[in-house]
Amino acid sequence: MTTSLCRADFRFFHRLRVRWAEVDMQKIVFNAHYLMYFDTAIADYWRALALPYQATMDSLGGDLYVVKATVEFHASAEVDDQIEVAMKCTRIGNSSMVFTGAIFRGEQHLISGEIVYVFADPASQTSRPVPPALRETLLGYEAGEPMLVLKTGDWETLRADAQRIRTEVFVQEQQIPKELEWDAADATALHAVAYNRLGEAVATGRLLPHQPGVVKIGRMAVNRVLRGGQVGRQVLHALMDAAAQRGEREVMLHAQRSAEGFYRRLGFAQRGEPFEEAGIGHVEMFTRL
Repeated sequence: MTTSLCRADFRFFHRLRVRWAEVDMQKIVFNAHYLMYFDTAIADYWRALALPYQATMDSLGGDLYVVKATVEFHASAEVDDQIEVAMKCTRIGNSSMVFTGAIFRGEQHLISGEIVYVFADPASQTSRPVPPALRETLLGYEAGEPMLVLKTGDWETLRADAQRIRTEVFVQEQQIPKELEWDAADATALHAVAYNRLGEAVATGRLLPHQPGVVKIGRMAVNRVLRGGQVGRQVLHALMDAAAQRGEREVMLHAQRSAEGFYRRLGFAQRGEPFEEAGIGHVEMFTRL
């Protein structure tokens, strides 16, 4: 294991604060929790790849199994510390992959870690070669390549993928009646769909005329596992860029109250009072182009 690591060695960081439940009488982290921190960071690493883990493994016909995990201690994290768990894929063999991790408090390197996974058949747990698409995605991420491909087009072109995501998010997850989800506006809207490096659609949205100089973004839907990352942001920006290219001056939308913070962080402001739409609290928001 590499014992001397610095922040510049990594491009992925998972940030957290040490909780009281994770420390001993001396207020330093129990050793076993460091493996939990690395495991949690790995889960977020897959989100950074825009890969919903379980669905991805199902589509690849395998799963990842830990065969070795090592931790090297340099200094302890303490209660209420804000720490960063850095991870990177450092080697991919025929059926195995090695992730190197490091935990930092500021610039101080506290912990080193290494986790070795084997890609294997879920039923027999016999090893299988790492699928080329997964190998290329991991290598591409570590090389700084984009993890998403954004496509914009009409309903006829993108319907199958946009409809599947919206069905999962709005109809199945949020229990919005089908008759409210599908409308005639789809046929005239500009649609955007985000695809990960495996070609799976993971997010969508649409752009509609609203009034002269103003367009409306709607039906923003992101795979449940990938929310909180960059996926929704990239779909929104693709639609806003399309509006700007048309010469529009304003974008407005009806944001679900649970997503209000997301839009505020991207420069949208509230207009008017909250209201209900399809039984869910919304607020109108807008931004100038």
